[in-house]
Amino acid sequence: MMQRSGLEPTIVSEHGIKSMKLYSHLDRVTNELIAAGCDPNGPLTVADLSPFDNLHYHGTDAVQLAIHELDLAVGHRVAEVGSGLGGPARFLAAQSGCHVTALELQSDLNEFAEGLTARCGLTEIISHLCGDALDGPLENNAFDAVVSWLACYHIPDHTSLFAKIADALKPSGMIYIEDLISRGPFTSAESELYGTRLYGQTAPSADGYFGELERAGFTNIRIDDLSDDWASFTNQRLAEYRSERERHLRIHGPDTVDAIEEFYDAVDQLFQGGNMGGIRVVATLAA
Repeated sequence: MMQRSGLEPTIVSEHGIKSMKLYSHLDRVTNELIAAGCDPNGPLTVADLSPFDNLHYHGTDAVQLAIHELDLAVGHRVAEVGSGLGGPARFLAAQSGCHVTALELQSDLNEFAEGLTARCGLTEIISHLCGDALDGPLENNAFDAVVSWLACYHIPDHTSLFAKIADALKPSGMIYIEDLISRGPFTSAESELYGTRLYGQTAPSADGYFGELERAGFTNIRIDDLSDDWASFTNQRLAEYRSERERHLRIHGPDTVDAIEEFYDAVDQLFQGGNMGGIRVVATLAA
C-alpha cells in the first residue's frame, strides 16, 4: 500500500481531518434547505436532503447501486464507515428498509447527521455512532453488509481496517466501497494537495486494494475503475459551482463559498493530473 509520496503518514483524527474543507461550514445544508423553502427546524424527507447530504460522487444513484449490488432488504443490518452527514445511511434505510449503523469519526458531523435523521423520522432504523473504525466500535459478526463512500482513503492502515470490517461482518457478508486510489506516483505538489485538502492518508493502487481485501478474507472481489467518470464529474462540478458563484454567495457568504471552491479545485487538479483515480469494490467475506 503506497503512502503519500514524500510525506510521513499521520494518525487520522477528527481535528486533522478538518484540513479538508468539505467537512466544515455545516450550516451550508441548513442554508440550502431554507433556500429550497423548507422549515429550518421542522420535519424533513430524505428527498429534501438528498441534493445536499451526500458527500460522494453521483449522490443517491451511487447508493441505489449499492442497494442493488448487496440486495438489501428489510431485516438486513448494514454498517457504513465514514457516514458524514448521514445522506447515504438515510437513503439506504428509507429505500430498502434495512437497519443502518452509521459510523462517523467527526463528532460535529455525527451530531448534525443524527439531528437530520431524527427530523426524517428514521431513528428506529438508523443508529449514529461516533468513533474511529480502527478502534473497533462496530459489533463483531453482526452485519450483513458494510458500505463506505470516499472515506477509507482517510484511514492510514488498510490492513487493520479491512480486518475490522471482516470481523464486523457475518459469514458471507458483503462490502460495497467507493474510494480513491493512485494510478501513478504522485508529484510532490499532488502529495501536498492530497494530504492536506483531501486529508488523504493512503493511496493504494487497484491491485494493492485487491491484495489487502484478499488477505482480510474476502472473495469474489470485483473492482471497477471509475477514474475517468469521476474526473469528468468533478471537473463539471467545479465549473458549475464557479458559474453559480453569485448565487452561492447570497446563500452562504464568502467564507463558505471560498472553502468549498478551494476543495473542489484541489480534487479537480488531482483527477486531471491522472495520478489519482477511483474505484468501486464489491466483495464477499468467505464463509
